[in-house]
Amino acid sequence: MSTASPLLALEDVTKVYHMGDVDVHALRGVSLAVQEGDFVAIMGASGSGKSTLMNIIGCLDRPTTGRYLLAGEEVSALDRNALAEKRNRTLGFVFQNFNLLARTSAIENVELPLLYAGLHTRERHERAHIALTRVGLGERMHHHPNQMSGGQQQRVAIARALVSNPKVILADEPTGNLDSVTSVEVMAIFQELRESGITVVLVTHEPDIARYAGRVVVMRDGKVQRDVRQEPQHAETAAAAAAAGGDV
Repeated sequence: MSTASPLLALEDVTKVYHMGDVDVHALRGVSLAVQEGDFVAIMGASGSGKSTLMNIIGCLDRPTTGRYLLAGEEVSALDRNALAEKRNRTLGFVFQNFNLLARTSAIENVELPLLYAGLHTRERHERAHIALTRVGLGERMHHHPNQMSGGQQQRVAIARALVSNPKVILADEPTGNLDSVTSVEVMAIFQELRESGITVVLVTHEPDIARYAGRVVVMRDGKVQRDVRQEPQHAETAAAAAAAGGDV
């Protein structure tokens, strides 16, 4: 087992939301360490705390108590601007609904994080093209979302998450709007990213999707109920088998 410091480390994290006179305890003392290169699937029923946990990992929310260290730095000590810089430099996000701009081409969608970062046009274009090629869409970079399938749109979203060279990809129900065959193809991309050294953390309610991860964390009532490592199913092999069976 690696003795390196974890890339993500939550230490006895709680999160309480004050809803009028009611306190909602979304997280109740969660401790979790994720090493560089891990592929973690977070599962749990609605209200289990998995989305709150993902928001804290993604620096979109802060713990009520406890500590969260991202790449060795305690993020709760950062002000808003420093936190945004840390998030943009370290994390890439993929969402269930793709969150693409409809009137914007694939390459322009992928360039957006670099535009906000102030990179020059040529470098933005080159890096976006590389990211789209990596997810198999190098020939469709000028297509708009309405000219693409759901699976292709999610590939664009993954390329957009990759273009800033993040250490971690956070994916929130990334296959929720995809059919089963396309879902496996998308999971093959995540597995390839993990093999290249990128850490992947995804939220899913589907056990069939979680089996492609090397580790499954199950949340219940704001706590980690189970945290197990497993031998992941190989998504590329599964996708090829499905295609050969005529299911595509």
